[in-house]
Amino acid sequence: MTEFSIVIPARYASSRLPGKMLRDVAGKTLIERVIDQALACEVQDAVVATDDERILKVAQAAGVTAMMTSVDHSNGSERIEEVVRRLQWSDDRIVVNLQGDEALVPREHLEKVAQVCDCSGADVATLAVPIESPDEVFDPNAVKVVLAASGDALYFSRAPIPWNRQTFVDNSGVLGTGHVYLRHIGLYAMRVGALKRLVAAPVCSLEVTESLEQLRFLHAGARVQVAVIDEAAPPGVDTEQDLQRVIATIEAGQ
Repeated sequence: MTEFSIVIPARYASSRLPGKMLRDVAGKTLIERVIDQALACEVQDAVVATDDERILKVAQAAGVTAMMTSVDHSNGSERIEEVVRRLQWSDDRIVVNLQGDEALVPREHLEKVAQVCDCSGADVATLAVPIESPDEVFDPNAVKVVLAASGDALYFSRAPIPWNRQTFVDNSGVLGTGHVYLRHIGLYAMRVGALKRLVAAPVCSLEVTESLEQLRFLHAGARVQVAVIDEAAPPGVDTEQDLQRVIATIEAGQ
């Protein structure tokens, strides 16, 4: 079995749902629910990286290592890099980035992305699912990915890629045949050495234009291996409606 660690970036601030990490989700805080998902795996370490003392105390009480990290990080990768650097983890250790609002990510997905990173020898591993709806192909909130024959990512985009020049006459066109469109699932595993290099890499124009951090990885020359899975986990919590959906899902399963 692949050995890996999980780091959970967990900021208190949120533009759409402030303090969401400490909101109640069927008897536990949201961050505790995410910690439960991490501890369901056989991990070397599970660490919460936060910028708030309240989240720190909740995470420690839940039985994991928790660290106060800088308030100046612009993304989760930077927060995780601070953790691995301070803990002096070896460059070959595999780390899974589990966002602090992803309470419904199944154990199988966490283990899958770590295994793909380990077995492929890639710098980064991530997941994707087939798209069946034309609306989703044209939805800029659904990030698309195209792959090489090796399974490595060629490009990620909010635009419909590849563009079917015969059928995409407007945004309601049919998908056509001959290609399976893929939606990227933002769950990452990466080697510590690669993480350090990628965080140190300068922001590129592609990343800024599409507002997609993973384009920095490709621009910096990283190998990003993508495993295609059958079904995505339910989305994370960005709004009050998302929170109520997660609560209902957990209560239905109890």
